[in-house]
Amino acid sequence: MKKNAKVFSKETVAHGTRVNKSLSQDALADEPLTEEKSQGEKLQKVLAQAGLGSRRMMEEWITAGRVSVNGEPATVGMRVMDGDLVKAERRTIRVGEKDQAARVLLYHKPEGEIVSRDDPENRTSVFDKLPKLRGQKWIAIGRLDFNTSGLLIFTTSGELANRLMHPRFEVEREYAVRVQGTMTEVQLNLALKQGVELEDGLVKFEKLEDQGGEGFNHWYRVMLKEGRNRVVRRTFDALGLPVSRLMRIRFGIINLPPRLKRGMTSELAEAEVAQVLEWVGITTGSDEAQQDMPAARQSDQAQPEKTGHHAAVAAKIVRRGGSSRAGSMMGKKIKSGIKH
Repeated sequence: MKKNAKVFSKETVAHGTRVNKSLSQDALADEPLTEEKSQGEKLQKVLAQAGLGSRRMMEEWITAGRVSVNGEPATVGMRVMDGDLVKAERRTIRVGEKDQAARVLLYHKPEGEIVSRDDPENRTSVFDKLPKLRGQKWIAIGRLDFNTSGLLIFTTSGELANRLMHPRFEVEREYAVRVQGTMTEVQLNLALKQGVELEDGLVKFEKLEDQGGEGFNHWYRVMLKEGRNRVVRRTFDALGLPVSRLMRIRFGIINLPPRLKRGMTSELAEAEVAQVLEWVGITTGSDEAQQDMPAARQSDQAQPEKTGHHAAVAAKIVRRGGSSRAGSMMGKKIKSGIKH
């Protein structure tokens, strides 16, 4: 990719005139938690926080009769209090006891692996490459299709997984895309302003950066705030530019570490995990999470270094400004270690 890249945004006008766009989100109002706390926690929330899966999945478990509370079958919507004994599958949880700390693992997914534990075709699974856990399981934050490589994040916290994946939080995803051909002004306008119509609705890129290329292949860096299945590939296909290579390089405030080779994992340190939890609005040291706090404002500067400096830069988790909670750590960077 070229160092001197052209950057386009939704505010790009015809004939190449550029106007910078500030990416922001409106904060949702916090709801009072005192009454809810006195009535206990919702069961599906407790199970999700214990790392058993998403809240939606836990509701399905409860409906299917796979969860009991104090020896009695659980029901969807019921609340549990400190001291209650919850059993789900092979896990037993005593409500109120200190939970195991959330863990976050980064994986550089190569092409040719599936993000699933159950595949009828028996293809290689990313879960086969992860460290083994006792009493917990790794939850994939989003998916990458079989032929897509790059950053894949796993966590033991169902609550964190929900915050990063739920559409209402609009967490940014950034990709490096190699296509067959070069985008025209008309195609740029469709991708950034008018939108490209797909079978499951309209899609627009929040940002598109021309990275140059050689011969028939051309590189672009794109950013969007949704995770529809194969949305990047389908968008370029609809524009008449088939994707020959696709790589995710950022998810929220987490960048793909430049030194993390394909097929390798890197677990975030405790301080880094705490930073991610705070960024999504989950308070550490408390059982209560701020349910209506969206992800902190994400800047379009949240990218890995340009080619030429990229290899010399360690993995980064960059704190963005935008709220009072974010401001104190604005611009802070943390190096994460690599576990072979």
